This record gives sequence, structure tokens and C-alpha cells, in this order.
Amino acid sequence: MDRAPEPGDGGERELLLGWLDFHRDALAAKCEDLTPDQLVETSASPSDLSLLGLIRHLTEMEHAYLVYALGGGTFGLIYCTDEDPDADIVGLSADLVPASLARWHDERARADQLLSVASALEETSSGNRFSVRWTLIKVIQEYARHNGHADLIRERIDGVTGE
Repeated sequence: MDRAPEPGDGGERELLLGWLDFHRDALAAKCEDLTPDQLVETSASPSDLSLLGLIRHLTEMEHAYLVYALGGGTFGLIYCTDEDPDADIVGLSADLVPASLARWHDERARADQLLSVASALEETSSGNRFSVRWTLIKVIQEYARHNGHADLIRERIDGVTGE
């Protein structure tokens, strides 16, 4: 897979978007060449965390902190509900993989489109009332934190380590 490189020095917007791309691609790479059954393997008991769970959780983050925050509208989560607040991570099966991956890519594309028309990092987001800068940093830190989890899960599945 062609991956976004670690960004070099540059302007703030370029750096933030570069780190977002880098971390998105890092998670995609951790899922590369795995079967749907491997993508739903949990990390270690008692944790329910799997690579698919991370994908679904970060789909929620893209949706809430970028798509909704920048696009506004009525807020709603994709997988999680009041009755099932951990539905992005818990109770996953291999048959959920294709639709979950497609939704992740759709949310990323929608977020990228909204980011492309955001005029300034200081601009207040219409959905969450934080700045575009804040929403970008929030999502980047979510990816960075969870990519550490993805490293450990992938190593447990087949021994693959590193970026």
C-alpha cells in the first residue's frame, strides 16, 4: 500500500493534515493482508479490542469530530447507541468487515472534503463550536493513541511489528 509519509516541516495546516494522513494510513497498514476473522480477533482477555473495533471506533471519531463538527447538522453516532455504547468495539463478527471498512473510507472522504473548504484553522466548527485546529488535533491524537494498540494487536495476530 502507498502510505502517507511522516510529514516534514511546514505550515501548521500542512503539518496537521499530514499527520492525519500518516496516522490514517498507519492504521490501514496494520489491517493490511489480514482476513476478516483476523480483523475481529481480540487483543488479550479480558479486552474486547480488535483491529476492526479500532477501525469502527475511529470511524466514530472521524464522524463526530470532523464530519459533524465541520459540517453541522443533527448529531448522531454511527455504531454506538445509548443502549449499546460500545457497539463500535464489542460483539464484532467477520461479516461486519466489508461494510465497516467502507464506512471508514466514506467518513474519511467526507472529512477531507469538509477540511478542504474550511478557510482557517481558527474558524469555529459549526457542529461542536471548537476551532478547526482543535478538531484536527483531537482526531490525530485519537489515531496516534489507538495506533499503539493496533501495533500490539497485529503483533499478537501474526508477529508483524513496526510501521
